[in-house]
Amino acid sequence: MKLYNYFRSSASFRVRIALELKGLSYDYLPVHLVKGEHKKPDYAAVSPSLLVPTLATDDGEHLGQSMAIIEYLDEVHPEPALLPSDPVGRARVRALAQLIACEIHPLNNLRVLKYLVNELKVDDAAKATWYRHWVRDGLQAFERELAQLPPSTYCYGDTPTLADCCLVPQIFNGRRFDTDFSGLDRTMAAFDACMKHPAFQKAQPSSCPDNEA
Repeated sequence: MKLYNYFRSSASFRVRIALELKGLSYDYLPVHLVKGEHKKPDYAAVSPSLLVPTLATDDGEHLGQSMAIIEYLDEVHPEPALLPSDPVGRARVRALAQLIACEIHPLNNLRVLKYLVNELKVDDAAKATWYRHWVRDGLQAFERELAQLPPSTYCYGDTPTLADCCLVPQIFNGRRFDTDFSGLDRTMAAFDACMKHPAFQKAQPSSCPDNEA
């Protein structure tokens, strides 16, 4: 398999975590978003949406969107499972994951932040305020959801799930903008547990070949 991705992309980070959790080897193909490499014709032939990540399977299929890629991996390589076996459990984990992937991340990805600056002429301080507001607002909702669940090591249960694959990259990005994580006790406990796991350590941006200090 090949993974077209960018070290700082939250969506790419999610897929790298899933691949590491499942012990799957892959070729790392960097696509530099800040330099606009995702908009070049050679990458457009791989991803018509011009987004990362893209997973190129051994069968030659090109799969986009991190959530779809991770569920594909979970179906093709079912162990260790990233979704619970029961329907309610799967729905709860998907809901937690989507709180991040669908509610927080779209408001704070690179193209949105660039639009704020380039088109709406928002200064850096206002951009950072925007970012921190939406990340904290979303994580507070995430924390309220976790508070309704039984105690657990990770977001849901005692093994990592799709929810953890989404949470960790969001915390990493939140830290870059000095987001306030106070009062998010269950959320940060799950993050800390994840970062003790070798798969999350191997997938983090600092471990990527295209990492920039």
